[in-house]
Amino acid sequence: MKKIVKKLKVFVAMSGGVDSSVSAALLKKQGYDVYGVFIKGWYPQGIPCDWRNDRRDAMRVAAKLDIPFYTFDFEKEYKKWVIDYMIREYKAGRTPNPDIMCNKHVKFDAFLKKALKMGADMIATGHYVKIQNSKLKISKDKNKDQSYFLWTLKQEQLKHCLFPVGGYEKTEVRKVAEKFSLPVAKKPDSQGLCFVGEFKLEDFLKKYIKPKPGKIIDEKGKVLGEHKGIHYYTIGQRQGLNLAAGIPYYIVEKDVKKNILVVASGKNEKDFYRKEVKISDVNWILEKQPSVSKKYLARIRYRQPLQKCRIIKISGSKIKVSFVQPQRAVAPGQSLVLYDKNELLGGGIIV
Repeated sequence: MKKIVKKLKVFVAMSGGVDSSVSAALLKKQGYDVYGVFIKGWYPQGIPCDWRNDRRDAMRVAAKLDIPFYTFDFEKEYKKWVIDYMIREYKAGRTPNPDIMCNKHVKFDAFLKKALKMGADMIATGHYVKIQNSKLKISKDKNKDQSYFLWTLKQEQLKHCLFPVGGYEKTEVRKVAEKFSLPVAKKPDSQGLCFVGEFKLEDFLKKYIKPKPGKIIDEKGKVLGEHKGIHYYTIGQRQGLNLAAGIPYYIVEKDVKKNILVVASGKNEKDFYRKEVKISDVNWILEKQPSVSKKYLARIRYRQPLQKCRIIKISGSKIKVSFVQPQRAVAPGQSLVLYDKNELLGGGIIV
């Protein structure tokens, strides 16, 4: 009697974009029992959002692939862990990264748990990242690599995860989409906040943080102008300052208590670069601390070229990282992510 081999059941988070759609197509071709899932988040009133169109696109792809399709409503989770967190951080004068919290609390927590409860063996997403022997690796397409956003993941989550497009270039993914005749093959990439879409951040924050104008001063204390509200600006920002100085200025410090923005011209901005950066809420992918005697690589923002560094101090969930070259625009609230060559080690929140 022929032995029946059970197909692994995989729930694919389908956003309606080409990457997650191709992920579902590749997994079905590989013989998995594939289910498509659109994750419904929280959407602010008065701000245009295409989630219904995105869901429709995901449904069209699922129909083309002949796979079951679900919609998971995580509005409460998204509002609590992503939106409320983002507003809280901006109120404190920091610059949060909501996509990282979306991955941590929605995709790889709420979605994963519900999928497993419904009988799934694995979940899959369209992230550009590779997983090998329990390790997360930079994707084949270095320009699209999204490992920066996944530093909060743990082994208990990763053992249930698949990242099908991590071994492809974006151009290859487009070709695969056309090969499968997917209706989203030529759909443009989304650049907006996870599940919320593209909008002007200042307009969104004004609904929750009352504008409080204040002074803009240079590094010597000279008043150059007035800002609209310190919470709407971030370290390193140049646009939106409206200074009639004739030379470009960049934000180098934010004094939240005094409601003052400090700016410096291009040549003087380097005086505010930081060689040592502290991070908190540290997570290590393999759940073991890296060595303080070894050289590593790190980035303090998405798509920043990897920078040489060392870990010079480890104390519980807080560490200090020393860079070989001083870093520009180190913004509290953003993430510092560490690598050993092409392996993602983990990261933390800049303080």
